[in-house]
Amino acid sequence: MRRDIGAEFRALHRPGDPFILANAWDAGSAKLLAGLGAEAIATSSSAHAFTLGRPDMGRISREEALGHAETLVRAVTVPVSGDFENGFADAPDEVAETIRLAAEVGLSGCSIEDTVMSGDNPAYDFELAVERVRAAAAAAKALGRPFVFCARADGVMNGAYNVEEAIRRIQAFEKAGADLLYVPLPPSMESLVQIVKSVSKPVNALAAGRFAKYSKADFAKAGIRRISTGSAIARATHKKLVDVTTAMLDEGDFSPLLEAASGKAIDYMLQAGGNDG
Repeated sequence: MRRDIGAEFRALHRPGDPFILANAWDAGSAKLLAGLGAEAIATSSSAHAFTLGRPDMGRISREEALGHAETLVRAVTVPVSGDFENGFADAPDEVAETIRLAAEVGLSGCSIEDTVMSGDNPAYDFELAVERVRAAAAAAKALGRPFVFCARADGVMNGAYNVEEAIRRIQAFEKAGADLLYVPLPPSMESLVQIVKSVSKPVNALAAGRFAKYSKADFAKAGIRRISTGSAIARATHKKLVDVTTAMLDEGDFSPLLEAASGKAIDYMLQAGGNDG
């Protein structure tokens, strides 16, 4: 029987037992995460930008993001979802085109933000934000195969609006056809629970910043069905890079390198998580 990886990805969004959508930044990290047991992988717009020596927020083109996503899809056997910022466009029909192109490179889903990628990154006006989601959701449903479209309300995280407005938006996004809703980094776990209760569709949570102190069980209790990590895993590796290099260059101390994983262990994990068949 032919494998339906899109259906597998959709089935992971189960109630009461959230899965961890681990965000990778290149083929090697994707293979390592899959080799360690990640059930699905996602790109990270910021982590991808870091690999190109760029800051986050609108510095990656649609072509670059699609090429990067396809690299990850080809690297692993688990489902891959795309973190596609604002869809690389303002107009609803162009956001819909991004969804179609995402499916073409083999992604099992993707997320689209309501953030304008210019200036101080304000949110799109409510009506335009909803129209963009409606167009993307229609494109996803027209694919003829399972594809999880996640609509993000990022204004709380970006300081553009409050939780009440985020809830108004995700409720409208749900009605517009989104499969999954996402309000990154609300003020508290209590507000996250409020967000989950405001909609009937599954909700994604970001395990980063103040929310990294919570466990998978805590997110499950809050009603979350998917937990992503954004750029947090990539930034954790950057922190290690800074610490090790600072010790070497400033103090002549190479001892932090003693904590490095063995080459054999990495080779094993790459083979375990890779799509080399």
